[in-house]
Amino acid sequence: MSVSIILEHLLMVVAAVFCSILVGLPLGIASYFFTRVRRIILFVADVLQTVPSLALLGIIMIFVGAGKTTVIIGITLYSLLPIVRNTYLGLSEVDPGVKEAARGMGMSRFYRLMHVELPLAFPIIFTGIRIATVNAIGTVVFAASVGGGGLGAIIYKGIRVMNMKWIAFGTLSLMAMAIVFDIAMGGIETRLNRKFSGPSN
Repeated sequence: MSVSIILEHLLMVVAAVFCSILVGLPLGIASYFFTRVRRIILFVADVLQTVPSLALLGIIMIFVGAGKTTVIIGITLYSLLPIVRNTYLGLSEVDPGVKEAARGMGMSRFYRLMHVELPLAFPIIFTGIRIATVNAIGTVVFAASVGGGGLGAIIYKGIRVMNMKWIAFGTLSLMAMAIVFDIAMGGIETRLNRKFSGPSN
């Protein structure tokens, strides 16, 4: 029972972050390439994260209904800002000399993006994914309020019946999950930064 609840929570987090990457990366690239839509994309992503998570889930539930689908859509929207912003920043901070050299070699715009700019920007992009993942772990707790289950369900149930064991299990599992993901992804982030930081390493 306890393991299944943790896995249920983790599955929603992974699904939501995966969807936010699928949506956030193209939006970040569009922000980098197209000045006219940049402010709109960043503004919308910022507004989505500003809206309280419970309110956002409630609005989505009106159209989709209660359940995990509502949670995944809500957390996907809620996780867009760090991924979109870091994708844009990462691409913007690629050395102009490298871009010019790639252009001088006759690379097309798409080829430069896929084989030069995105690989160099990936450490910053990954930082955004890390932030989105850790935030999602905590935000998915609200899944219980829209019938999504997860660790939030056992925490809320423990509060209702004053069962301290359930509350402790839920909160400690949540903290442990967030810490493990943060440390693991932080280690990957450090390696990426060392890899792309230059020949001094």
